[in-house]
Amino acid sequence: MFENAIEAGQTSVYRLFRSQALMAPSAAALEYGDTVQTYADLLSRVNRLSNGLHGRGIGKGDRIAILSHNRPEYIEVELAAAALGAIVCCLNWRLVEDELAHCISLVEPKLVIAEATFTADIDRMTDVPVIEIGGAYEQMLASAAEDPAETKVEPEDGLIILYTSGTTGLPKGAVISHRAMIARALLFSSELTLATDDGFIAWAPLFHMASTDHALATLMRGGTVIVIDGYQPEPMIKAIEKHAIGWLVLIPGMIEGFIDACTKAKINPRSIQICGAMADLVPPQQIAEITKILDTPYANSFGATETGLAPASRGRIEPGEMPERLSKTQTAFCEVRLVDQDDRDVAEGDPGEMLLRGPTLFSGYWNADEANAESFRGNWFHMGDMFRRNPDGTLDFVDRAKYLIKTGGENVYPAEIEKVLLADPGVTDAAVVRTSDDRWGEVPVAFVSRSSHSITEEALMNRCAKSLARYKLPREIRFIEFDEFPRSTSGKIQRHLLEQTLTNPQ
Repeated sequence: MFENAIEAGQTSVYRLFRSQALMAPSAAALEYGDTVQTYADLLSRVNRLSNGLHGRGIGKGDRIAILSHNRPEYIEVELAAAALGAIVCCLNWRLVEDELAHCISLVEPKLVIAEATFTADIDRMTDVPVIEIGGAYEQMLASAAEDPAETKVEPEDGLIILYTSGTTGLPKGAVISHRAMIARALLFSSELTLATDDGFIAWAPLFHMASTDHALATLMRGGTVIVIDGYQPEPMIKAIEKHAIGWLVLIPGMIEGFIDACTKAKINPRSIQICGAMADLVPPQQIAEITKILDTPYANSFGATETGLAPASRGRIEPGEMPERLSKTQTAFCEVRLVDQDDRDVAEGDPGEMLLRGPTLFSGYWNADEANAESFRGNWFHMGDMFRRNPDGTLDFVDRAKYLIKTGGENVYPAEIEKVLLADPGVTDAAVVRTSDDRWGEVPVAFVSRSSHSITEEALMNRCAKSLARYKLPREIRFIEFDEFPRSTSGKIQRHLLEQTLTNPQ
């Protein structure tokens, strides 16, 4: 009887999606351009796809790699795999061929599903069978049975593999289980106060956690996913005016342009519960402008591919507010510790690496025993991010643990300097990197983009001198254009590439 109770308490991403389709079959599930798929339409296609994949030998635990821009088929593949207990490996089409080949060989897929524009590239990298989205894909669905080829799926079974940025080496594949994906969906609703029918605009790449996590969460909850292939202001604004949106994802690097687009369009949002992400990486004046235009708060979030919305994404910045501090509030349903290099808890106010436990956590990196042993030592996940805990319990982001500037025996965290620079209204973005120095070992150098040439190095140096210890001051400030900042797919500036320009000038 106890085993039966355990069984009854388990479910899967596919079954939760199917429940929504059975409850509201005529509700809109996916919108892509002028095409709308109801929940009944989507369930039918997912069921036939699961049969088609099963007929090609795909079963529980098998990997399916997908290389595609954002389109409805991407989500269909994820849901069909969820029914089969298979794992979808979400390939980043922005990677160079050697990196893509690594990502494919790492997971050893049985099948690759790809857009036509990528099939020739795939054929050069692997001899794994490829199904091309379009003709072959639709033929497979047309010849498949309507009833799903469903397999018993355990909560810990893998569902998605998302690849990490790989800033210092080749990308690692983070395995997200059904348990983690369902917990992430619940956390979205809890922490972002979403309504069951709130929509989601999946414009960020579906190989990224923001779009895949929240698209699946929205379909498990009963909302509409508006699929847009990348950052396109016009269709995004159209969707914002048409739909009630739960979380509008905005990432560093695109907000300034989106402010201009919304202003020119005289946008009239229907309703948005919350917008934005990674407030630490966005100039405060941009946060104030976009929240005022959209009439919604900004998410003062901190999460990761490995953790989802946890560990510190409960905070929000009210519309029109230009934040002076960006202290984070710990997310519910997770445990957090801050520790020193020996994994001992640090005192309040001292920087420590953040450790996490909780149901949103990923299951480890695929085929990476050494990385897993290091990341999960002591039965906690070591995030590699440094925080300080304040007397009121909030958390201040310090920087990545592995990107320290060691200058004259002192530790300098680049984010401390960047925060001062970004506080200047004329600074549109900033990044601080390290360079070698004969006297001090390493010193910081700042790269800055500005809205006007009236913003001078001297003025910014004076601003830094008022807020930072002398050893933290940049040795120099280099002005570059906003578009010259190298960014990851999540909009984060890639410091290691800027650092290379100091040692290998063009």
